[in-house]
Amino acid sequence: MVPHLTTALSGALLELERRILDAMPSIEHWFRNSWQEHSTPLYASVDLRNSGFKLAPVDTNLFPGGFNNLNPEFMPLCIQAMMSAIEKICPDARGALLIPENHTRNLFYLQNVAALAYILKQSGMNVRIGTLIPEIEQPTEIALPNGQSLLLEPVKRIGNRLGLDGFDPCIVLLNNDLSAGIPEILKGIEQAVLPPLHAGWSTRRKSNHFAAYSEVAREFSELIGIDPWLIDPYFETCVKVDFKEKIGEECLAAHVSAILEKTREKYREYGIREEPFVIVKADAGTYGMGVMSVRSPDEMRGLNRKERNKMAVVKEGMQVSHVLIQEGVHTFESINEAVAEPVIYMIDHFVVGGFYRVHTGRGKDENLNAPGMHFVPLAFETACSLPDSKANPDTVPNRFYAYGVVARLALLAASIELERTA
Repeated sequence: MVPHLTTALSGALLELERRILDAMPSIEHWFRNSWQEHSTPLYASVDLRNSGFKLAPVDTNLFPGGFNNLNPEFMPLCIQAMMSAIEKICPDARGALLIPENHTRNLFYLQNVAALAYILKQSGMNVRIGTLIPEIEQPTEIALPNGQSLLLEPVKRIGNRLGLDGFDPCIVLLNNDLSAGIPEILKGIEQAVLPPLHAGWSTRRKSNHFAAYSEVAREFSELIGIDPWLIDPYFETCVKVDFKEKIGEECLAAHVSAILEKTREKYREYGIREEPFVIVKADAGTYGMGVMSVRSPDEMRGLNRKERNKMAVVKEGMQVSHVLIQEGVHTFESINEAVAEPVIYMIDHFVVGGFYRVHTGRGKDENLNAPGMHFVPLAFETACSLPDSKANPDTVPNRFYAYGVVARLALLAASIELERTA
């Protein structure tokens, strides 16, 4: 099943897609030059929102946890891209230690770990999975819902090297976003650590990412002659926020008001009749925690206790003090009448697949990364890198090519972001 826009097949988005398709040779040349100037993250996933008049990233994850949700037909793309990445980063690499998140109860996440281990193995690596969970002191096999199993082994440090019993890997691959901070055992090791430690949420800020993305979006927009707003959501930040103590409410309300007004101006310019909204979320963290949809600045002044508690703490008990206020982008895509948003996966600088995040209980102006969501693999009819500029921009390969372009813009922004925070 190929999801489709529920809006009429006309308007700004089709014009945007037409510009992207017509400029494909220039775009690919521009990307090639960009990848020569910037080191690519090992892998990433990008949450996109397609409003029918705007196509923009709303989140970029440098520790993607959904490889098990990708269309199996495109596993060869993943393997080839991983081989390319390893050749650049560590051409002599033979052994990889994969360190996942600590939540072993989430068996669907562990299926992602198994999929990632498979990709590495098929790329020619000897792969074993190490865990930082103190309670796991012996190799522990965990049965997965799909019939597979995963062997977790306690990580050991000898001098400045990480390994397992009888295993001294060349590289350490993290699928752990370090929300709880950087463990001492990972500090100062001599092996290459991918992604780097400063890519974790203990250091990283979404506002830094979207600042870099705005720069990339402006340059790209000049290249193909579009309004940057069509691919770039407005955002602001508030620091020293304490939701429980109601500190920072006026800062949040003021930025919500400003972004709503700027968005309304753009809606008037493009003749858009939708009601603008704003997403308020923690400036660090993932899993859709610490996120709310707001339509008026007054909503920031009247949060009840439950809402304040929800916004105050994110994954691993991180206290929220820095907040991102971001222009909301409607999603007008659906599967079986449930709202959906595309999530694009990349390894090295290659688009390797993706899926739709679908939520039957949420609206087009709400966060879909929430309990009750499910995933539908992107059903590529042809490889997403083979668009046809003569066809309707709404045809499947063309739509997915546009997705891949905007996702790679976010990937390039992540490259610049990491360079600046190293």
